[in-house]
Amino acid sequence: MIKEAGTIHEYHLNKNEPDKAQFVLYQLGDYLKKNNANTTRPHRHSYYQIIWFQSGVGNHMVDFNSYAVRQDSIFFVAKNQVHYFDANTDYRGYMLHFNESFLIHNNSEVAFFLKSNFFNNPYQSPVCYIDRTIHQTLETYLAQLQAELADPAALGKEELLRGYLKAFLIQLQRFKNQQQPPAFVTDEKRQQLLRYINLVDEHYTKGLSVGEYARLMHLSSRTLSQITGHFLNKTPSRLIQERIILEAQRLLLHSELNINQIGFRLGFDDPSYFVKYFKKHAGVSPSEFRRSIS
Repeated sequence: MIKEAGTIHEYHLNKNEPDKAQFVLYQLGDYLKKNNANTTRPHRHSYYQIIWFQSGVGNHMVDFNSYAVRQDSIFFVAKNQVHYFDANTDYRGYMLHFNESFLIHNNSEVAFFLKSNFFNNPYQSPVCYIDRTIHQTLETYLAQLQAELADPAALGKEELLRGYLKAFLIQLQRFKNQQQPPAFVTDEKRQQLLRYINLVDEHYTKGLSVGEYARLMHLSSRTLSQITGHFLNKTPSRLIQERIILEAQRLLLHSELNINQIGFRLGFDDPSYFVKYFKKHAGVSPSEFRRSIS
């Protein structure tokens, strides 16, 4: 399903239809050839995406950054991120799509998902370059996923799919931690930080105060400030500001909405206040930013 917002296309995977597939697996080359007109233009989706480029060379754009694609590049695109492929349709590999509800069914799975650095840390690169030491292990899990998907009536199918996907992510997280120690320790405080980031991503257009976010998390504002300061050296309000500015920049770059419309979409009733807010935090006015990237 596709929903067009300005000129940023939004893709959904059976959203609000729990009886339909919540996880799909594609051959990358076939998918790109079939959907080239859509994949090469900026778009976003309400589901999570893993793209494993097993062969091919090029670039992949995620938000405002270009990342090199080479053999065994694995990209993790979180929901709502804007990204697009280059025009190369000769890539070989796999693409996995899944809704958050597919992976998260109980509190232990919420904890697992928050401990994974891949989708829940907007302050790190979305790409992981693997080597042959893990390639075959990941291939084995993908083969198991494909076998389960091929049998629609298999007993316990969804549970096994979820288990193989989690195993795939765990092996990747282990590999990544060996190559580069995790930026954050995977303890309760870090999980609280990631919960806050996720809440901001969900509510940033509603004008919630830091105190209101803290209450949603059953924390004091002071404790929340200590957490964001410890891990990111930023205040909670700064993270809200950065999320608003990121979305404004996405819409200025990728949509044809005018500045007033963008302000309204982001929760600003007064267009002039939106302009002042953007200039204060981005250093230039919205119109100057749009001209600089056009």
